[in-house]
Amino acid sequence: MRRDLLRVLGLWRGQAGWLLAGILVAAGSALLGVALLALAGQGVAAALGGSALAGGIAVLLLRLLILLRPAARWAERMVTHAATFRALADTRIWFFRRLAERLPAGIGLGRSGDLLGRLVADVDALDGLYLRSLVPALAALAVVAGGAALLAGAPLLAAAFALPLGLALALPFLLAPGAARAAGEAARAQGRLRAAAIDPLLGAEDVLAANGEAAAATRLSEAGERLAAAQRGLGWRSAIAGAAGGLLVQAALLGALAWGLASGEGGAALAVLGLFLAVAAAETLGLLPRAGIALASAAAGARRLFELADAAPPVAEPARPAPEPEGYAIRIEGLDFAWDPARGPVFQGLDLDLPEGTRLALLGPSGIGKSSLVALLLKLAAPQAGRITLGGTDIADLPAEFVRRRIACLTQDARLFDDSIAANLRLAAPAAPDAALWRALDRAGIGELVRALPEGLATGCGEGGARFSGGQARRIALARVLLSAAPVLVLDEPTAGLDAETERAFLETLEAVTAGRTVILVTHRLTGAERPTRILRLVGGRALPAAG
Repeated sequence: MRRDLLRVLGLWRGQAGWLLAGILVAAGSALLGVALLALAGQGVAAALGGSALAGGIAVLLLRLLILLRPAARWAERMVTHAATFRALADTRIWFFRRLAERLPAGIGLGRSGDLLGRLVADVDALDGLYLRSLVPALAALAVVAGGAALLAGAPLLAAAFALPLGLALALPFLLAPGAARAAGEAARAQGRLRAAAIDPLLGAEDVLAANGEAAAATRLSEAGERLAAAQRGLGWRSAIAGAAGGLLVQAALLGALAWGLASGEGGAALAVLGLFLAVAAAETLGLLPRAGIALASAAAGARRLFELADAAPPVAEPARPAPEPEGYAIRIEGLDFAWDPARGPVFQGLDLDLPEGTRLALLGPSGIGKSSLVALLLKLAAPQAGRITLGGTDIADLPAEFVRRRIACLTQDARLFDDSIAANLRLAAPAAPDAALWRALDRAGIGELVRALPEGLATGCGEGGARFSGGQARRIALARVLLSAAPVLVLDEPTAGLDAETERAFLETLEAVTAGRTVILVTHRLTGAERPTRILRLVGGRALPAAG
């Protein structure tokens, strides 16, 4: 638990200034509350002692603090929340990058709902580390220390004030390790609930077609009950911490009162001050009962994130990358590859030579290994034997980012995201100006249609490109690939799902716009519109010349 939380703080070091500022503002706000009640206590003590001057000064200062305290509380909320949002944004970006490196080989998650829960809910739970644990704890520590300093003239009173409040401050953190297991179960239960809710919605047509609504509802109900049970376990721990903290605050009040009674009239002023300080501390310590649970929940969320983030990437980056080659000829030599040894090899001794400018059609039925070859070329998977060279250099010795700048891919399920056309295109070239986007759209044969749209490049594509027909969406995806300067284009079943007329028109466009580049067309059949310079067929893990 502690190691995971320290690692989270390490991820947040880029926001150290904001995080420290939030703690200081929170501590200052809490100390203003102490000062406010301390002055009130002094005013009461002065009134009891008959000192009008001291009472008047206390009242004047009280007016000033009454104006400052709301401003300090506002500043505390603004700065601590800004620090939290910045830290969580950094965490999401870090986690997304780590996840993106590990997705190609699969991350062992068949349930997108659980993955969504890790990316959203588990990251959100990390705010408990800072906003609901560190900030209130350090603010409360400042209050206890400040109060003890004000009462330092009476050591017994200071001890009666500080000892129970110090224990109340430490109590949530002492209980946090015991709550870690319950928090972990709650986090897992929340992931199962998200999966049970989201997965049937993603496959709604299949669920409805199989009359599976009742079964899906049952699974959702069971997941909800497990989450509720886990949350009840956390709830009673939080209640125990809150009750114990309340008793310790009352102990501080009774201690100050007992000291005052024992000291007689001579100690009345300090006793009143001690009582008011205990009341001030109670306000700050009241935020702490949930701190231990928040800390345990943050640790559970961190553990789930690190489980995925620490998985080995499918293809390791070279420790010392080779110099980037200028050429882009591709050679595959003696390549053996299997996704899973238990399922048998995909390739055995595959050899393939693609000089610059080659236009290759690679044929084969579904499951023969065409998409596996694409994954190997893009360094989304690594062969068990043999090698692939790009410009004469083994791609194992080249950074994946460089390989993917030289080899671009248009897949059969190329996705348009729920964003503007411009944003979808700029995935390939983030700094591309509008003029470059229009050129790519024109070359893909979709420019006129986009110009006719009221919002042009700002037109939203809808989820999965739902705003456009299949052929239109594929052309926008093609424009995205063409926006890349990659000299090698891999087209993996680019016309899957298109009708015959749209398919032929799309292939004719491909033929025109890919001139001068190496093109690898991966398909299960040819239509006659492709005009490749070489045709090979994948058979038994090898590439053989296709029969006339």
